[in-house]
Order: sequence, then structure tokens, then C-alpha cells
Amino acid sequence: MVATHTTGAPPPSGTAVPQAGDPGRRGLSPQAQGVAALLVTVAIWAAFALSARALSASSLLPADAALLRFGVPLLVLLPALWRRRHRIAAVRPGPAAKIVCGAGVPFFLAAMHGGSLTSAAFVGSIVPGMVPLFVSALMAARGHGAPRGTQAAGLALIALGVAALVWRHVVPVDAGVLEGAGTLLVASGLWALYTVGLRDVDLDPVGSIGLLCLPSFVLVGLLVLTGALPTGLARAATGDIALFLVVQGLGVGLCAGLLYAFAIRRLGAERSSVVGSLSPVAVVLLAVPLLGESPTPAVLLGVPLITAGVVLANRRGRSTGPGRPRATARPRTPLRSRTPVRSRVRPRPEVPADA
Repeated sequence: MVATHTTGAPPPSGTAVPQAGDPGRRGLSPQAQGVAALLVTVAIWAAFALSARALSASSLLPADAALLRFGVPLLVLLPALWRRRHRIAAVRPGPAAKIVCGAGVPFFLAAMHGGSLTSAAFVGSIVPGMVPLFVSALMAARGHGAPRGTQAAGLALIALGVAALVWRHVVPVDAGVLEGAGTLLVASGLWALYTVGLRDVDLDPVGSIGLLCLPSFVLVGLLVLTGALPTGLARAATGDIALFLVVQGLGVGLCAGLLYAFAIRRLGAERSSVVGSLSPVAVVLLAVPLLGESPTPAVLLGVPLITAGVVLANRRGRSTGPGRPRATARPRTPLRSRTPVRSRVRPRPEVPADA
């Protein structure tokens, strides 16, 4: 970050230093930072969908992948999490349950099981594709209003796209694929719960990861020790362990967790879930060379519908979102006369600053 002052002398004492986004300083706006973080997260989610499908052909079992998914972030962030232990322990049970259930062991096992019965395109389309619908329903239940206009049309297209994916397996009935699709829908609903839960806790992204990974890792460990979940980690191939350690542990568990929480703070829960639904396109494109999957007519129809729905649903925030100009601008008044007005009329951010 470089200031735009043209003189080499330091600013006088007491002079305010321009912040990012101010005219005197170059830098990304909060929305641009959120979008950049979300694009990287989308790429990691695509890798998650591919690994969910590849797990069935690897030497690892779901419990092994879960141990890597939740254990690696805890190991990497252990010193930082220890400093945040009091704030993590102070989180209310309700929001904590949303996060732990929404992205913890229930979500992970549902996504892995659904991926083993379907394809990478299904995982990459259904799980993130249906999240905007579930988030909108949760937000409406909390009194934020039902979707309208282009957002409602976009969400309808997303639903049609998901229906197009599974329709060919309804007639004739393919019980395995339908079971997998239903399990992926459950995973999507759980992830929506996690998305909404993140804005209800007073934690930074690192603290949010600790709140998610610690109880999840303990639960998986107990299930493995009691024999409820089988493990093959001791006999797994080194290449499989390395792949899932990087994709699940470092990628999904650490980087995506930090970046997604950061994006929600910048863009809000609804827009983050909608923009994140662009990952189906990346999954379909990557599944061809990496997994040898050929897009079926249902995929070629469903994924564009989901993508079109994402675009339409995303138009809702272009005129009313934080940082966007209003349709009509008020005439500027001197600073002295504006100050009392600004103290009485407070902006309403989409996501609280302490989400």
C-alpha cells in the first residue's frame, strides 16, 4: 500500500493518515476485497467437490479425510487459537451449534457420502447451488423479507437447474443417485446454516475456524476410537494422504475457512452464498481432465441454469448493497450542517461489523 503524497517529507504530527479506499490512498475497497477472497474460495470449493468424488477411489475412508480436514487447521492455528480461547468459549450455544453442525462432521460426512453415489458435477452444483435458496429461507424466517424481483427469478432458475440435474435419474428411478442427491441437499442446507451462523458470532475468521474444527475433530476422534467410523489411515497410500492433507486440511479447512468468513464480513451472508454458487462451472470444467467425467446432457442443461440464476440473483445487490450508489444522490451540504444528520441517520450494513 503506497500513499499518493508527492512530497518526501513525513506528514505533520496529528495529521490523519488516509485509509484504504480514501482518495489519498490506493487500495481495494471492502467489497473488492470480499469478492477477491470469495473467488479464491470458489476455486477451493471446486477442489473440495473433486476430492469428495475422488475419495471413493482412494485408499482413505471418510473418517480419515475428516481427521485431516479438521485436524490440520487446529495444528497450524494452535498458538492463535490458544490466545482466543476465552472468546471462543464465550460463544452462545445457539450460534455455536449452527457453525459446528453446518460445516462440521454432519456436513462433511453428508457431502462425502453424496459424492460417492453421484459425480463431481453433482457435488459442485447441488451443495453450493442450493445454498442461496436455503439462506434466503433462513433470512426470511428471521424477518429479513422474502426475495423479490430478479433475486426471486434467479433463485427459481437455480432450483430448476438442480431439478434438471436429477430429473433423468427419476424416470427410470436410479435409487443410488437419488439417495446421493438427497444427501447433498442435506449438506447444502447444513452449509446455509453455517453461513448464517457465522454472522451471529463475535469472532474473527481464525476464531471461527477454531470453533468449527475443535469439536468436530474431537467428535470424529471419538467415533473412530469407539469403532463407529472405520479408519484406514495407517494403511493408506502416501499420495492419497498428501492430496487430502493439502486439499481438505490446508485448502478447505484453513484457507477457505478464513477467506469465506472474511467474504461474509465484507459482502454479507446472502451475496456470499450466491457468488459462491459459481463453483459448479469450475467443477464441471476440472472434472473432465482430472477425473475423466464427461458432462451429460443433464449437466450441460442444469449447470448453465444454475449459473444464470446466480447472475440474476446477484443483481439484487448492485443498487442497494453497501458501498453502491443510490439511484438519486442528495445534494452535498457543508460538513457542519451534515454532521447532525449523519448522527441521526445511521447506515444499516448488511452484516454487522462484529459478525
